[in-house]
Amino acid sequence: MTTTARTALITGASTGIGREIAIGMARAGYDVAITARDVNGPLREVAKDPAFAGRRVVPVALDLREEASIAAAFKAAVAGLGPIDVLVNNAARALIKPVVDVSWAEWNDVTDTNLRGAFFMSQQFARHCLAAKRPGAIVNLSSTHARAAIAGRSVYGIAKGGLEQMTRMMAVEWAQDAIRVNAVAPTTVMTPSRAVGLSDPVRRETMLARIPLRRFPEACEIADAVIYLASPGAASITGHVLMVDGGLTAE
Repeated sequence: MTTTARTALITGASTGIGREIAIGMARAGYDVAITARDVNGPLREVAKDPAFAGRRVVPVALDLREEASIAAAFKAAVAGLGPIDVLVNNAARALIKPVVDVSWAEWNDVTDTNLRGAFFMSQQFARHCLAAKRPGAIVNLSSTHARAAIAGRSVYGIAKGGLEQMTRMMAVEWAQDAIRVNAVAPTTVMTPSRAVGLSDPVRRETMLARIPLRRFPEACEIADAVIYLASPGAASITGHVLMVDGGLTAE
């Protein structure tokens, strides 16, 4: 797939889905800024991946819980790449805990990253596009937990539900400015870390039983969905949440 957009900023790109999105976008013709809290950790190794050959890759430090870090990260991405065409809000914090045991600090850690941080990254991006009178595309990473309730995932699901409504609100507000805002909502994705967690065949089959297609999507499939929503082929799509869940939420 090719695209006329040339630059993208992907948050949480050091592992898993974020890494695959960054690589997929580079293969689709984008120069990319990739973020993590620590640029000297796995993010540096990601930037050396041969899949980025011929593309510019700019590692950027970003802590979505801090307002100053958000502003600084966006400034660094622009300094490294020039105008940014696409923002992918992928970074997220997970929490598996019963509602009655969730602490104030845990609530803040999850929602500050998954919702508030994505909101203010999107704000930075929109200001950037509006100032330059440029179109843009935002793709948010949601989850089936935003729609399908499951015990122990309350804070994560609530944050992702808020992210989906944020997607719709921003899509309507910025439509007149040619800034499209969409989301991709996967079920459990088969990443290396998740594969370890699903090594128990009983647990694996229990989870697969909820998915009509009886398979977990691969991280590259999520990347493909993100790339599509960011591309000119999706020029008439905004305010949409694309479910990549094997039919889980269809029932």
